[in-house]
Amino acid sequence: KIPTTKMLLSLIALLSYALVANTAPPTCYSRVLSLSKEITESFKELQTSKAVDSCVTMMPRLYLDIHNYCVLAKLREFVAYPTCDRVLEVSELKEKARSLYTIMISYCRRDLVFLTDDCNALESPIVPHIESS
Repeated sequence: KIPTTKMLLSLIALLSYALVANTAPPTCYSRVLSLSKEITESFKELQTSKAVDSCVTMMPRLYLDIHNYCVLAKLREFVAYPTCDRVLEVSELKEKARSLYTIMISYCRRDLVFLTDDCNALESPIVPHIESS
């Protein structure tokens, strides 16, 4: 009976450690990375949605690479785009883009490293090829 109790306590300690390890606060970089991926995915879903307003098809493309300096201009362009404000999903997406821009220029400006300033790369992103097996 004692080994079972010892094993149970070890398991509880291990699970407690895992819980504490996963609750570490996100870094500025990880927050910017996750928010940019969330925005890019939301934009893709918005464009493919059947219930979307026709104005969405006219909006600037929104592929975000936080390692590209041009992403700041891309975010400004997207947020300032004048149409589609009546579409709730677009308004929400613009608000997320505004938040990302603010985080990047205010809170994280010293933590981010831009590896390129190739604005064309944000217009025609290279999609990684996934081989089927």
